[in-house]
Amino acid sequence: MNTLQSTIERKLGALEPIHVEVVNESHMHSGPATDSHFKLVVVSAAFEGIRAVARHQRVYQILAEELAGEVHALALHLYTPNEWQVTNNVPASPNCKGGSLVD
Repeated sequence: MNTLQSTIERKLGALEPIHVEVVNESHMHSGPATDSHFKLVVVSAAFEGIRAVARHQRVYQILAEELAGEVHALALHLYTPNEWQVTNNVPASPNCKGGSLVD
């Protein structure tokens, strides 16, 4: 795991997650495969009773420094423990349609 991935995972600890996945998907995007595109899966009781938009805002707040710098794209999959128990499945990320990867 690279340093940016480690930093993201460490910062998400503020949510006291029971499950965290930080997946670097930069290789799936056009241009140099820099560490800039990530998919996050976070399962936390901190998301209980709050809507998806508020969950995203909470993660954006935690990762504000990274989003203002190195991170270009962030796919968020945020679940409560009960939602995760029912779902336990993360959607696949779509293929990149920009830059040099356009069909």
